[in-house]
Amino acid sequence: MPKRAKPTIYDVAQKASVSIATVSRVLNGSQQVRAATRRKVLDAVDALGFVPKADAVARAKSMSGQIGIISPYFTIASFGQRMRGVAQILANSPYELVIYTVDSMHRYQSFLAQLSLNTQLEGLIINALSLSDADAQRLRASQLETVLMESSHPLFCSIQIDNEYGGQLAAQHLLDKGHRQMGFLDYSVPDDHAIRPGNARLRGFRQALQNEGIELDDNHIIYVPMTNIDETRQQLRAFFKHPKRPSAIFVAADYLALYAMRIAQQFDLKVPDEIAIIGFDDLETAAMMGLTTISQSLDETGQLAAKLLLNRLTDADEPMQDITVQLHLVERETT
Repeated sequence: MPKRAKPTIYDVAQKASVSIATVSRVLNGSQQVRAATRRKVLDAVDALGFVPKADAVARAKSMSGQIGIISPYFTIASFGQRMRGVAQILANSPYELVIYTVDSMHRYQSFLAQLSLNTQLEGLIINALSLSDADAQRLRASQLETVLMESSHPLFCSIQIDNEYGGQLAAQHLLDKGHRQMGFLDYSVPDDHAIRPGNARLRGFRQALQNEGIELDDNHIIYVPMTNIDETRQQLRAFFKHPKRPSAIFVAADYLALYAMRIAQQFDLKVPDEIAIIGFDDLETAAMMGLTTISQSLDETGQLAAKLLLNRLTDADEPMQDITVQLHLVERETT
């Protein structure tokens, strides 16, 4: 019986009723493809079991497996520290670590399509990105073992952060310090692909204050751009020189909290006497600068994700685990 010919890019194009160039653009993550067209191409890829030639060659030449990490904002300090934990565990494993960064939803989905076809990869860690049922099914069908961080799906192991509880911890600490006028500071995140932990942190913070009969003034909730340092500086300066500024602020990320400390000092505001500041993450630099913060054990979380993945790769019958990280307050000099 003759062997069945492997599907080609021409077959994918024909099945999806698009040009070969369009198929190529989808597989390479181009932004110049409509969502509906992208979905048709990916469905055709799934139906045919198409594997790009480059991946087939790489598979033949591959001497060892790979573990991939896919994450937005890889340059953010908290994500980098978490990835360091992953790397520490994989350093003594037979797997090569490969890092993928995404900056949009269609880029993320294109990555997922390519990853599920890339047979060099034996495991994947997805950081701070949600996973649709369709994408989860594709990863499962390709037998790509996956662990999620800061999101969850029943098909895969996951590690979650109780961000709402973290906001409650921050509020309670400031209340215990006698503060009644408080503010909240976070990055504005316009992207459609990344999760927004700051929203849950604000929810918990606001609820804890309401439980004590205190309403968080909307004028004291500030969002600054992640990529425009000049605008961030201007907004923080306006906030700190306002005569009715709060006596304490909860900042949803340590890196931003440390920058806020610097701007406050430029106005000769004494921290914590004139403005108390509490962050979220517990970066190494937070300890060096004396920042009070909510610790989410970043290195340990990354290590745990890698261990879960290695366990599943060693034993596919290892039970799925959905783990919630225990947050705790680290009090230092800024409150």
